[in-house]
Amino acid sequence: MGLCYFVMKKVLFVCVGNSGRSQMAEAFFNEMAKGKAVAMSAGTRPAAQVSSTVVAVMREVGIEIGDKKPKLLTAEMLETVDRVITMGCNEAQACPGSSVPAEDWELDDPEGKPIEKVRQVRDQIKIKVDELVKTLLRAKDFAQF
Repeated sequence: MGLCYFVMKKVLFVCVGNSGRSQMAEAFFNEMAKGKAVAMSAGTRPAAQVSSTVVAVMREVGIEIGDKKPKLLTAEMLETVDRVITMGCNEAQACPGSSVPAEDWELDDPEGKPIEKVRQVRDQIKIKVDELVKTLLRAKDFAQF
């Protein structure tokens, strides 16, 4: 009898500060994937802390990210993931080059915006992450041996 297992998909969400969009996307992804795939996030120029407004709007939907810390994007991170999602990067120097599939979601930066705008960005991220999770978790995406 053969063994059947799957390789867990890994996604990396990247924005400049890793204090807003990428943190929200990581949290939504990990909740929606329910352990069947995993996400992490990082920034090219990490902020000192996750935005307090971002923490507040995520709490509104029952997700706690107040204990998260912005992380610096490393080459090792890029080597260990199946997909890279950049979050509104429009500066060539600010976004990573990667040998894995990558796309940019072109989302507004919530930094310094009123809470209503941050909620809109949060809701856009949730929709996009939901679509990504569904795509990655299709049975045909799992390697069988």
